[in-house]
Amino acid sequence: MEATYVNVDESYLGKIVAQDIFANTHNPIVTRNSIITSELLHVFKVFNISKVLIFKDDISEKEKKNVENNNASKTIEIIENPFKKSYQEAIVQFKREFSKWQSLARVDIVKVRGIILPLVEEILNDRTVLFDLNQYSNPKDYIHHHSIATGLICAVIAQKLGYEKGIILQVAIAGTLADCGMSKVPSHILEKRGALNQKEYTEIWKHTVYSYQMVKDLPALKDNMKKAIIEHHERLDGSGYPRGLKTEDISPFSQIIAVADTFHAMTSERVYRSKESPFKVVEMIKENEFGKFDIRVVQALMDIIVDLPIGMRVELSNLERGEVMFINKFSPTRPLIRLLKTGEIIDLSNNRSIYIVRIITN
Repeated sequence: MEATYVNVDESYLGKIVAQDIFANTHNPIVTRNSIITSELLHVFKVFNISKVLIFKDDISEKEKKNVENNNASKTIEIIENPFKKSYQEAIVQFKREFSKWQSLARVDIVKVRGIILPLVEEILNDRTVLFDLNQYSNPKDYIHHHSIATGLICAVIAQKLGYEKGIILQVAIAGTLADCGMSKVPSHILEKRGALNQKEYTEIWKHTVYSYQMVKDLPALKDNMKKAIIEHHERLDGSGYPRGLKTEDISPFSQIIAVADTFHAMTSERVYRSKESPFKVVEMIKENEFGKFDIRVVQALMDIIVDLPIGMRVELSNLERGEVMFINKFSPTRPLIRLLKTGEIIDLSNNRSIYIVRIITN
């Protein structure tokens, strides 16, 4: 029976898979003779499978019926990512709170703690989930994803810097609430698809003050964290807002939020901008934004991102996949990579046009 490779999509629903499909797994994730369903398309998407070998249309109706009968008792087990499930539930809850703030309700710190702290515990135990945060975000609900992700990244950075657990949890909450003042910005500005004009930018810049006003009377949040919230868009060279503060006047915790906020914003898809690789972004923050951020905080984030064990599999910007062979201490975001298909070894520190896009975690 003839078969052909196709770029699988919804037009091939009902077609029959002609070979077992593996995805760096010992057992096939999809077996030969499986019928392509919407659930299978989801599996292909999860495992980044774009081409599938299918039987051509001349399969007889009798054979097709046998395949359907054989598959009737089969179920495809998709291992659900427990962190992703918890994260998505947190987004729903945070979105509800944000809507209340838009209706002038006060910040319920107990609810905010209940939303973010369970996720903090998970990410502190497994930092690799940090690489997936930008995959979860979407332009429509960006502000909600950004708030949760900023809090989580703050926690990981604070942990890397050696802060004790109580401070880590406080800075995570502060990072989550840093943009709560966006709820006071007119919706037509937040949802605008095109470029903002100067008047609209001025309104956006007020969000740090709005955020501070919303948290200043919360007894469960330390004063230094409230200060960090209003200052998280200040920059060490004085180029930030709302007051244009410089180095000695800026809270070290505001710098943790600032780096986390910038990192997630640059790695996420926005209405007006596509997302960038986490590896490329930490390079950009360190090189292009030099003098604006506390170098200790930037280095802590970089150390987290480039903490790649030998043998870790990655996807490159040229769509090749490879495994880490050697970390160059002078250029840690650009290790030596062995390509999985050809075995060729490339040095990303010498080949600046190629960079790591993501860690392959499946």
